[in-house]
Amino acid sequence: MYDLLVVGAGPYGLSIASHAAAAGLNVRVFGRPMASWRDHMPRGMFLKSEPRASNLSDPERRWRLDVYCEGQGVTARHGEPIPVEMFAEYGLWFARNAVPKVDERTVSRVVALRPGGFETVTEDGEVLPSRTLALAVGVLPFVEIPSVFDGISPSLVSHSSHHGDLDRFRGKDVTVIGGGQAALETAALLAEQGTRVRVLARADELCWNDVPPPWQRPWWQSARSPHSGLGCGWRNWFYAERAGLFRRLPEPTRARIAATALGPAGAWWVRDRVEPAVEVLLAHEVAAARAVPGGVRLDVLDRADGAGTLRTLETEHVVAATGFRASIDRLGLLSDGLRSTLATGADGAPQAGRDFESPSHSGLFLAGLVTASAFGPAMRFVHGATYTAGALVRGVRRRLHTGPREGIVPAPGRHGTPERVRR
Repeated sequence: MYDLLVVGAGPYGLSIASHAAAAGLNVRVFGRPMASWRDHMPRGMFLKSEPRASNLSDPERRWRLDVYCEGQGVTARHGEPIPVEMFAEYGLWFARNAVPKVDERTVSRVVALRPGGFETVTEDGEVLPSRTLALAVGVLPFVEIPSVFDGISPSLVSHSSHHGDLDRFRGKDVTVIGGGQAALETAALLAEQGTRVRVLARADELCWNDVPPPWQRPWWQSARSPHSGLGCGWRNWFYAERAGLFRRLPEPTRARIAATALGPAGAWWVRDRVEPAVEVLLAHEVAAARAVPGGVRLDVLDRADGAGTLRTLETEHVVAATGFRASIDRLGLLSDGLRSTLATGADGAPQAGRDFESPSHSGLFLAGLVTASAFGPAMRFVHGATYTAGALVRGVRRRLHTGPREGIVPAPGRHGTPERVRR
């Protein structure tokens, strides 16, 4: 039986596995390493985060991004974005050096055992028992496409994360929905390959991140607006560097911050690629959509004219760069019995308590986007993996030492019976 089984091999899963192995735990990690970065981001994209904020985490900090870049003859500099392809290769290098061998099979089911522990079922039917389990499934299970597009074929409407390349849209007409980095960088790449592209954004204006100030600054500038893994300023510093203190805030405050902090904005280095080349329709919202011969017809509410005029627009394809929503109902790999026991917050995400352990199910640990309302906005970014890995593995060691309390602790007002997989 494994001490810890990690489901997911992105930055969070690999970081957790590295810390667990260094702590002497019998750990197994499942998933295709860096899959979302390798398969779901088009060539030509760059990391929005600074290189210093983009390290995967190992206890000795040996396998950093700047070390990898140096080995490739590249210097990771402050204020210079790193190509996504290089970051993905860095993650594979980290996996080879800092993590026990990754099992690239997909996990199809996780079942709770009584009085404690888990059985994890792989895509080919193998069943593996573990005393604790860490869910580090990334963002892909939580893709959010507005309901106005329900029922329209994926060949006509897709999410920005569904594309490893954009070649299929050469010479076509594409409408991108959204006003954040994913929307703006996708639109820039489309325009640069000859696609006729427009961006529809609900906001009255686009937000652009500023060029970061130099890393070395006069002390008084640093004191006024310190650097952090999420940008400059004391508020960002608190979110980035004090996740443990963030968790002590009242739950309504945490939920509000997680939902609103670091909202949609484009990186400074993509602005010059968008403004001269991409049609941007601000204060526009899709009210209805339907498939028509040759593409999609959009009924668009135009608030830019002050009258809220309804206009019609036809396009060959819609790319919804509309983010992700971490809700428990999208964790389909959890058995019904396990999922029904988990307490959730107001945002529908499973609650994460001390050391990222579920407060309603002993031994189940959560990581990444699903923990943003508990530990702050940093959990939406690679930077949050460092705090998560250290705290979560400490929690696993504590749980292994104390053992299960009573196995499953039902969420308030909800009941479920643990299930076993029959071999």
